[in-house]
Amino acid sequence: MAKGSKSRVSPSLEAIDQGLALLRSHPLFGRLLGLASIVPAGADPPLAKDAWVRITVSTCRSWYAGRWRNHAHRIVLNDKRRAEPDEWTNVIAQALLHIALNHCDPKRSDRFWRLASELAATDLLRGLGAGRRPSDLPWCDHPLPGRTVEGMATVLATEAEETRLLYGGLGLAGKGQPTWIFDGDPPAYDDAHRQETSDALAAAIRASILDAVDQAGHAARGPSSARKNPNSLAEKARSWFISSYPLLAALAAAFEIEEDEKLCQQYDIRIAAVDGEQRVVYVNPKFPWTYAGMQFTIAHELLHVGLSHFARRQGRDPYLWNIACDYVINGWLVEMGIGEPPVSGLMLDPELGLERESAEALYDRIVKDLRLSRRLGKVATLAGVGKPDMLGKERPGWWRGEGCDLDSFYRRALAEGIDLHLADRGRGLLPGDLIEEVRALQHPPVPWDVKLGQWLDAWFPPLERRRTFRRASRRQSATPDIPRPVYERPLDRFEARTFGVVIDTSGSMAKNVLARGLGAIASYAMSREVPAVRVVQCDAGVHDMGYVEPEALLETVEIKGRGGTVLKPAIDRLERTDDFPRDAPILVITDGLCDVFAIRREHAFLMPEGCRLPFRAAGPVFHFERPP
Repeated sequence: MAKGSKSRVSPSLEAIDQGLALLRSHPLFGRLLGLASIVPAGADPPLAKDAWVRITVSTCRSWYAGRWRNHAHRIVLNDKRRAEPDEWTNVIAQALLHIALNHCDPKRSDRFWRLASELAATDLLRGLGAGRRPSDLPWCDHPLPGRTVEGMATVLATEAEETRLLYGGLGLAGKGQPTWIFDGDPPAYDDAHRQETSDALAAAIRASILDAVDQAGHAARGPSSARKNPNSLAEKARSWFISSYPLLAALAAAFEIEEDEKLCQQYDIRIAAVDGEQRVVYVNPKFPWTYAGMQFTIAHELLHVGLSHFARRQGRDPYLWNIACDYVINGWLVEMGIGEPPVSGLMLDPELGLERESAEALYDRIVKDLRLSRRLGKVATLAGVGKPDMLGKERPGWWRGEGCDLDSFYRRALAEGIDLHLADRGRGLLPGDLIEEVRALQHPPVPWDVKLGQWLDAWFPPLERRRTFRRASRRQSATPDIPRPVYERPLDRFEARTFGVVIDTSGSMAKNVLARGLGAIASYAMSREVPAVRVVQCDAGVHDMGYVEPEALLETVEIKGRGGTVLKPAIDRLERTDDFPRDAPILVITDGLCDVFAIRREHAFLMPEGCRLPFRAAGPVFHFERPP
């Protein structure tokens, strides 16, 4: 972007220049910038006021990949719009994906193709993580209607208009405006053009993967002794925790401190972050550190790991969950007097009293309060605005040694640390709620199958057998003249023992997940003497299987549907049908990617681990481990 030599550059152009600089440093999109020229908006045709960018496809000959091409792409920017640099990074990256994936094909310019292309590009961009998504271009939270652009366009063409509206709002050129237009009457993309853009995208992906593998190998090897500075503030703070603060001593000894500027740029870490799986605390060496700020930061990151915040996330929004945990941790660190916050405005708000709630309760409070959510959405973690400072996978399940998994090691390290800390009165005071949370982590949680069994036991207690002479009685050979009673189960009570099962058979439910859920239902129904279970499959429609014997669920079950997810009709079927007892409970097997509904009778949910419902459940929720 050219800058004027005499007049002052506008803030919008400065933000665009900074956004492009961020894009150039991206391992993938930095290699795709050559696919298009990026220019400010001109007078003809004008951009809409709410537009971000627009792609113009013309028949001008352009030089790319060693040959002249018959198509030229221009990404026209709305330089009148005020936005942050990382937001420009995100929208320009989406425009580059449209070009690289050959979405701007004149042969396919109908509205369904454009909508499907926007869904495909934003879904890929969401995983790549370039910049920050603008608030007026939210991510699509609904399951994609297909796997390919062609497939999604075909499905969207048959859907109702209100359904298509759920997938809209992802265009870059403003509401109701096409993301790409054609200058003149360009010919359709030929095979050579498609091959060139495909080769450019493949080359960029290969190069970014090589960079990622190289960086991962560096992280796995750990920081080399040549670059490790034992006199840095981070190493001094870690040594102090090991020698003088028993609560975090074991955790501090198990973690490495990575002070690598390039890695912090790659992971976009503003101040610090932690990877519990790699056992690394990342510290940005370019930040103006003080020793007190370093102490606070190291303790903050270690408490994220020690309090199992990775495992406790359970499908919650990663950023809002990080915010909730930060409020709790920061309040404790201030109360314990460990260092000082490295920046002002960190998550500390005594007036709201947020620090006195558990992370789970605080998260529920945040997501229910829209104004609070918007306010906290602009607050920066130690990693930056909109970025969690907890890196890595959600549930670490491996350990580099033998005999103990990673999560158990962290819980044991923190528990032993608190015992040593309380034994030495001179180490300082600890908040009472922090002690309670650490003690709670010492007790392993009740397994999901035990909880499900307890819930079923409450509805189906063992049948009490009665003695009766109604049936032909038994006679002992020694005393054939004496009739003896037999034991029988009350037939009316036995036949009334049933419950309903609603199975989410949408495309997002994997077959092994369905098998795991059905297997659990069958085994528990058989052990509780349930003669039959009312099973209803549901995706976008209802498929009533009627009453099914539990043994049949252990065999091959025909799964119908595999489309969208609307479970409300299945719930209504069970609640309104005359042949289903009014006091029988309902168990719903789903992955949470469903509609919002309410169940009037007693119910429970059985879900894969890491999934959450889109609403607050009135009944218990049981999470089972995902099958391999």
